[in-house]
Amino acid sequence: MHQRPGGPPPGCPAHGNTQLYGPEFGSDPDARYAYLRGLGPSAPVDIAPGVEVELVTSYDAALYILQNPASFVRDSRRWRALNEGRVPEDSPALPMMGYRPNALFSDGAAHARLRQAVTDSLATVNELQLVRQTQQSAEYLISRFSSDRLGQAELMAEYAQPLPLLVFSELFGCPPEIGDRVIVGISGIFDGTAGADLVLGEALGELIALKRRRPGTDLTTRLMEHPSQLTDEEVLHQLVTLLSGGTAPLSATIGSSSALILGEEWQTGLPVEDAVTQVLWNYAPIANYAAHYPTHDVELGDRVLRANDPVVISFAAANTDPRLAEHREQLSAKAHLAFGAGPHACPAKDPAFVIAVTAVETLLNRLPDVEVRVPFKDLNWVPAPWSRSLVALPVRFTPRAVAPSAAQAPVSEPQPAVPSAYHVAPQASRPAAANASRPKPGLFSRFLAWTRGE
Repeated sequence: MHQRPGGPPPGCPAHGNTQLYGPEFGSDPDARYAYLRGLGPSAPVDIAPGVEVELVTSYDAALYILQNPASFVRDSRRWRALNEGRVPEDSPALPMMGYRPNALFSDGAAHARLRQAVTDSLATVNELQLVRQTQQSAEYLISRFSSDRLGQAELMAEYAQPLPLLVFSELFGCPPEIGDRVIVGISGIFDGTAGADLVLGEALGELIALKRRRPGTDLTTRLMEHPSQLTDEEVLHQLVTLLSGGTAPLSATIGSSSALILGEEWQTGLPVEDAVTQVLWNYAPIANYAAHYPTHDVELGDRVLRANDPVVISFAAANTDPRLAEHREQLSAKAHLAFGAGPHACPAKDPAFVIAVTAVETLLNRLPDVEVRVPFKDLNWVPAPWSRSLVALPVRFTPRAVAPSAAQAPVSEPQPAVPSAYHVAPQASRPAAANASRPKPGLFSRFLAWTRGE
């Protein structure tokens, strides 16, 4: 990876841009990054068919762009090729790079206002409570596969992917039925399910309306009550950003960290925090993202970054920049760019780290003899350019029953301002007709029932 190759790596076109998508890229992205580094601190790539961006692979150049909001802005309405109709309408790049009215795609005063509401709201999260919530979510998911099989599971689909959604549904103060639809919606968006965005939007709209009537002690209420006075639409878009921007990276971090610490090359006795930190450095869960748009032509190395053409940061390549090797021991463990940097750095990096560490620790504590069924080097990665996530993580263990930890119940602190809407009444107290028409409980409803011993 640290050698400058003499030409394009296998699978790259000999002429034209390097492709940052497809199975060959997914199987060995480091080879592409190594080739691109040989072209300078940045190089043109196709991030999707027919979509060209400038990819920054240098750590120093990435930091310069991330910390220079005067010359590099995030508002994708500037995107020249999109405005000129040169981006395919069905491009997979559009959902990732297209403009939305949230802090991620805002600049200046508008960004500062939205971001302040988000950071102040996140600052109210109690770390001990977050650990308890994550432990309970983890134990519930483990209970679903720990005793009803022959000691085998696939941890990405059954653990790493649903866990953040359970935690977020609770942090946002979702009642059971709305939490179920939030999970269906956000899961469907990542799976490409038609209409999933409408499911998510409607569920979050109902949640916001509920919080207007009955405020709670949750993140949704904090956002709505912030002095920035966000509109309901603005609150909805910030919630979507937190869900979509937090779920996939957290799932990837939990899965990769679990695979790393269970792998044959991991040094026994090192803390889980070391595994998570190593993943953030070497397998950045958000691999290539954070499109910036130069406000004027900017020289970078031997290239000119043209105004309003997208410049994408390769967090994965920047973190593994060979020029960092000689300074790595002097760098802070948190100097990686997995959470970004500058004014748009991830506002939830501390809670995200806590959730990831707690998820891996709970897995190891509840299934102490768990081991991977495939060597780490042979695991497959998702071939998308945006994220570095395992396709699957098959494990084996000794089957056992996992029950809720008594010391952790209830799931959350009492919320007297939000009455019975948060609790599912016993089935016996419901009329038969209501029972017949009531939809089958979803993942969040089943999780809450499990925590109550039902």
